[in-house]
Amino acid sequence: MKTQIKTDSRKHPGCGNIVTFAQFLFIAVEGFLFEADLGRKRPAIPIRYYAVMVTMFFTVSVVNNYALNLNIAMPLHMIFRSGSLIANMILGIIILKKRYSIFKYTSIALVSVGIFVCTFMSAKQVTSQSSSAENDGFQAFAWWLLGIGALTFALLMSARMGIFQETLYKQFGKHSKEALFYNHALPLPGFIFLASDIYDHAVLFNNSELYRVPVVGVTVPVMWFYLLMNVITQYVCIRGVFILTTECASLTVTLVVTLRKFVSLIFSILYFQNPFTLWHWLGTLFVFIGTLMYTEVWNTLGTTKGQPQKEEKKN
Repeated sequence: MKTQIKTDSRKHPGCGNIVTFAQFLFIAVEGFLFEADLGRKRPAIPIRYYAVMVTMFFTVSVVNNYALNLNIAMPLHMIFRSGSLIANMILGIIILKKRYSIFKYTSIALVSVGIFVCTFMSAKQVTSQSSSAENDGFQAFAWWLLGIGALTFALLMSARMGIFQETLYKQFGKHSKEALFYNHALPLPGFIFLASDIYDHAVLFNNSELYRVPVVGVTVPVMWFYLLMNVITQYVCIRGVFILTTECASLTVTLVVTLRKFVSLIFSILYFQNPFTLWHWLGTLFVFIGTLMYTEVWNTLGTTKGQPQKEEKKN
């Protein structure tokens, strides 16, 4: 099965649009049925605010997907996006006038160092892999720089969206299911511009190798099976994130999402056997140490050792 996944994903490298459309459509239909009550339930948060949020969300998604066409490797893409933690802290200080302890600043610095180490080492790999000719190497590096610029823009926009969500929930209350629905339903008309590409990949999916689904025993084209699994797991993931945004501060949500991305990164490297140097592992170690410092886990353990557990103090 591992070989099949790896082979088929390489046969369809541009299938991002159909995957994104399927995810949005599934979440929108589920929300329309069970949250919006077939359109009869009025939203608690005005639609105009959701329109702003959707514009940010859609822009971030498009820019992140397009960055993969700019000589950005998937491991680097995942690592760099994990920099949303420091981006969120910076914007929180500027926009919300927040202040953090020295411990928190140190933890964010460690996470950032880890990310930049991985980014730098991946940059060296890009130039070395493109060294067949001087011009080719320079051109590859130029495209890589453009990709880094696109990722930086998406990083800051994503952090701003998180802060915007936090302020909305403070003003209108916690409505995670409603926000999940409108954030995926409102952008659906935009996929009309991608209809041709989505249709072409649907045809390619139909012609993919047949796969017998375990337990059920039904035989379907393997790419449709992979798409179904992707949609279900993405739904579980994104619903959890939206619930988290209503319960925690934007920076804490970003930290949790960052950890999830790093788990995905490690799984991707082990599963698909992507190149990952000692420097990459060192950068990853910095990220996890910084995460532990942020959560102050040892302080919690020291407090609870031999004592009844007290409620954690909120920042």
